[in-house]
Amino acid sequence: MTKQATATLMIDDARVRVTRFDFAPGAETGWHRHAMDYVITAITDCHMRLDLPDGSSTKVTVPAGTAYRRDEGVEHNVINAGDTPMSFVEVELK
Repeated sequence: MTKQATATLMIDDARVRVTRFDFAPGAETGWHRHAMDYVITAITDCHMRLDLPDGSSTKVTVPAGTAYRRDEGVEHNVINAGDTPMSFVEVELK
């Protein structure tokens, strides 16, 4: 059985949706498509494997305290590829 990441909704108002994601090693978000532009800020070092719709995957490390942004439409499954828990905060722009 696949371990699921824990998503904790922090803010959901007219302008943004802010969600914290916590992953045990091997946990994943499940397949999803982003309906809004978004920014991720890493709380811990995040060693991610991103599975993509074309069947490929890529490994990315996002150091704690850093951020990146993506446009709406991104589709993927995010997996904790590290051997320690990882956490990040996602801010979706409405």
